[in-house]
Amino acid sequence: MNTEKETAVMAGPEGEAGDTSTQEMEDKGRRYLIFVIDDLKLGVDAEFVVEILSSHTATALPLVPSYVCGIFNMRGQIIPVLNIRRRLGKSDNEGENLLIVLNYDNMQIGVLVDAVDQMVEIDDESILPMPAQSMQRFVSGMCTIPDGSGTMLVLDCGQLLRNE
Repeated sequence: MNTEKETAVMAGPEGEAGDTSTQEMEDKGRRYLIFVIDDLKLGVDAEFVVEILSSHTATALPLVPSYVCGIFNMRGQIIPVLNIRRRLGKSDNEGENLLIVLNYDNMQIGVLVDAVDQMVEIDDESILPMPAQSMQRFVSGMCTIPDGSGTMLVLDCGQLLRNE
C-alpha cells in the first residue's frame, strides 16, 4: 500500500535516504487514545475513534446484557452504548462519564469511560503480549507510556463486542 508520502519519498533523489528511514519508523508505530477506568489506563487504536462526547443520553433497551446501557442517536445514526466498567467487571462510576464513539469492523459503538487521558504514538515493538496466565480477555497487549506516566493496556475491540 503506497501512500502519497511514500510515493514522494521513493520518487525523490537518492541522497534523501533519511526520508525513507523516517517513513519506515512511522510505519512501525500507531497512535492510541488513552482513556481511564478507575486507575487503569486503556488505549484504543486512534484509527477506530470517531468522536468523544461529554454530553449524551442513552435510551435503555430491555433484554440486553447488563453492560449495554442502551442506544444513542448521533446525527440520525443509532449507536449502541457499552458501559466498559461493567464489561470489565467493575462497579459503576457515580461521576460524569465521557462517551467515545468507535468505528470497529464497520460498526459504530459508544463506550462509556471515566476520562480521556492523552493521544500517544507507540511503536508496535513496544507493545508486549499479555502474560499467558492473565484472565483479562479484553486486553490484547500492554506497554509503558512513552512519557513515563504509567502502563497502557491495549483494548481489544473485537473481544469487547463478543457476547458472553
